[in-house]
Amino acid sequence: MKKVFLILFSILLIVSMAPITGQAEKNTPDVDLWNVVKPLETTVTFLNSGAHPDDERSDFLAYLSRGLGVKTSSLIANRGEGGQNEIGDELNDALGIIRTREMIEAAKITGVKAYHLSETTSDPIFDFGFSKTPEETLANWGEELTYERLIAFIRTYQPDIVMPSFRNDDTQHGHHRTMAILTERAYKDAADPSVFPEQLKKGLSVWQIKKLYLPAEKAANATTSIEIGMFDPIYNMTYPQLGEQSRYMHKSQGMGSDIPAAPKQTHLDLIHSIVKAKNNNDLFAGVPYNLTEWAQTLPYSEYSVRAKLKSLQKELDGIVAAYPNSNSVYTKSQKGLKNLSQLTKLTEKSKLSKSVKADLLHKLSTKEEQLQQVSFVSSGLEVSAKAAANVWTKGEKTTVTVSLKNTGKQTLKKAHAALKIPSGWKATTKTKPANLKPGKSLVYTYTLQIPAKAKNYHAYDAPAVTASISYESDSTKTVHLEELAGTTAVLPDVSLTLSPEDITVNTADVQKEIPVTLKVKNYKQGKINTAVSLKVPAGWSVTPHQANVAFTKHAEEKSVNFKLVPPSDIKEGSTKISAEATVNGKAFSSTIQEIHYDHIGTFYYQYPAQVNTVAFELLKPDKLKIGYISSGFDKVDEYLTNTGFDITNLTESDLATGDLSQYDTIVTGIRAYLSRQDLKANNNRLMKYVEDGGHLVVQYHKPSDGWNALTTAPYELKLGDVSIKWRVTDEKAKVTVLKPDSPLFNYPNKITDKDWDNWIQERGLYYPMKWDERFETFVSMADPNEAPFDGGILMAKHGKGTYLYTNLVFYRQIQGQVPGGYRIFTNLLSYGVNK
Repeated sequence: MKKVFLILFSILLIVSMAPITGQAEKNTPDVDLWNVVKPLETTVTFLNSGAHPDDERSDFLAYLSRGLGVKTSSLIANRGEGGQNEIGDELNDALGIIRTREMIEAAKITGVKAYHLSETTSDPIFDFGFSKTPEETLANWGEELTYERLIAFIRTYQPDIVMPSFRNDDTQHGHHRTMAILTERAYKDAADPSVFPEQLKKGLSVWQIKKLYLPAEKAANATTSIEIGMFDPIYNMTYPQLGEQSRYMHKSQGMGSDIPAAPKQTHLDLIHSIVKAKNNNDLFAGVPYNLTEWAQTLPYSEYSVRAKLKSLQKELDGIVAAYPNSNSVYTKSQKGLKNLSQLTKLTEKSKLSKSVKADLLHKLSTKEEQLQQVSFVSSGLEVSAKAAANVWTKGEKTTVTVSLKNTGKQTLKKAHAALKIPSGWKATTKTKPANLKPGKSLVYTYTLQIPAKAKNYHAYDAPAVTASISYESDSTKTVHLEELAGTTAVLPDVSLTLSPEDITVNTADVQKEIPVTLKVKNYKQGKINTAVSLKVPAGWSVTPHQANVAFTKHAEEKSVNFKLVPPSDIKEGSTKISAEATVNGKAFSSTIQEIHYDHIGTFYYQYPAQVNTVAFELLKPDKLKIGYISSGFDKVDEYLTNTGFDITNLTESDLATGDLSQYDTIVTGIRAYLSRQDLKANNNRLMKYVEDGGHLVVQYHKPSDGWNALTTAPYELKLGDVSIKWRVTDEKAKVTVLKPDSPLFNYPNKITDKDWDNWIQERGLYYPMKWDERFETFVSMADPNEAPFDGGILMAKHGKGTYLYTNLVFYRQIQGQVPGGYRIFTNLLSYGVNK
């Protein structure tokens, strides 16, 4: 049977992909129209839960949403703030913003709605890094908070079928396991009025999930196996291929791959079900698939509702059948909206049980939303909404232009474009609603007044201003919300960006003065004058005390140079130095980080304009010349330079033809073999550098980062895979120094247990799993109840020099200003001058 299926699949694939001679252009699918009509076929709602952006089961969700029209959503716990970044150096909250937007863009491709339990930056449900247990995860997130938000979401979204992306398996990330555990628990609790009863007082209703599935690895472990590898001529690809297209949007995680069109099955394990059906193992068995099946579940006494449901489903199917004739789709959708309104009123007046009525009304409201989308797309109404400027400041006026053009065949009556704005804002226009005939246009120009108390932009908030487009036809009204082009944001009058943002004061050699640059950016429209200053702790001094900066236009930037003088007798510890600007008597003290990538657009992250200062003893060799091969994924070179190290960033030409022997030590940034093809191409020159007496320090890599276990290092060095088994996630894990007399722990800094304190996020990633016997080991550490790893620092002699590989996350410690991280890493670098 399998061979027969493969043959039939291949034939279908070839036939589906074959162009119709002379009609290729004519038969080009109207993808936008199909995306909105297909969901009319079913009333099923499906929820996929996970922990991080990119956890969604993209291929299966693409099949459900695009292939079947099922209303499909992905609920993700956090924003991925603790992950790695393969497109830039943003970390933490800034990375969370990137990954959130990537998930939203990915979801647009598969037709899936993306949601998060995390509500804001630095939310308690934070991606604090890799976790091996649900207990650690919930201790950080807060079990009550996390579960309350999950139950509230399920009661709001009301999914029929739910599936976590992962199982509660000890080979999985602790965050993944947590969401699997909580999702399964919610199957019962979301329907229990005694669980979070305050939600019911606020208007939510209990909700019973009908089926809960877990993913299964293979058919033998599954109760349901579904073929999803079919070719879809609308999208000109299979559903797994469509899923991969969406995964390409997760660029910061290096996701997405080109896969061939081929059969593929998704395997599911039915864990809980309240439905009774002959073949309950079928995904939708016992769950009403459309309004016709809904009618069959109602008592015969509600014959009017039953008849109307069947009639409406026929109309909806007729709309789908009318594709791709947009004019016919439009006409039918208006009738459908009218009849749906009548059915909703009839259902409200029925004597159905409270729970059944609520469930059915929820389904009808979904059909209302879907028909509204069908009406808008099929109408041919083109909408353009944009502001004169996308960055606004409080108290300003701007203009927003909304253009409507009717490219369809129907007159749209009382066509109107209103602005949806927050309370306290004002928007005025002289243009009135009008009947918009085919081929005609209508332009609304609004004067928008931003109040002095307007809320500042936040990347996770809905846009403050949207355009509400409406028109009437056949006694129905269609309303469509259109976002303004680009990201619109209310920002402070000025942004203050300090460089460096982090300062290390060496108590062993206190700097006489520390230069700090303050970049000031004007977000006001037009001229402003501002006075800027730095607030320093007691004992510090700063010059100038204040500086005046004048701007002549919006988005203009200017820099002011300050000199800080720390106390000569400064004690170990940390403090903050803040920047402030005064504009027209108002004080501003925020940095606005502008985040821009082509695949997501432009977004902003606001945080306090501060210099984080840490004072501790850091001994360095008198002369140590370092070459740094930057990967673009860390800022270790910048931080070390700011502490007084002599560091040169090595360019492509340096690696290809430069004199490497001038450097005592050469360091690679994290994952540099991934981002620097010139590093891979010139790796032999680095090995020759070591042979001739150089000292090479290589920071951590993934096995997939272009790392060859046999040839990248001078001797065999195989990196750990699967990753969960080859890391120490407990940043407090006990560290045993295996060779305490080695210079690595004695020169120039005497390393003690204290230097392993206060580490950030984790100890190490992708520990080597196998290495040549010529490598020496220096440290041993382990997560609780696990065998220790002793490959955290490996070093081998090679010719006259030394090769050192470390998978310990020094970059997080150095960028997080952990004194011990600086001191240990300095010793690793200094081995080259202390052989």
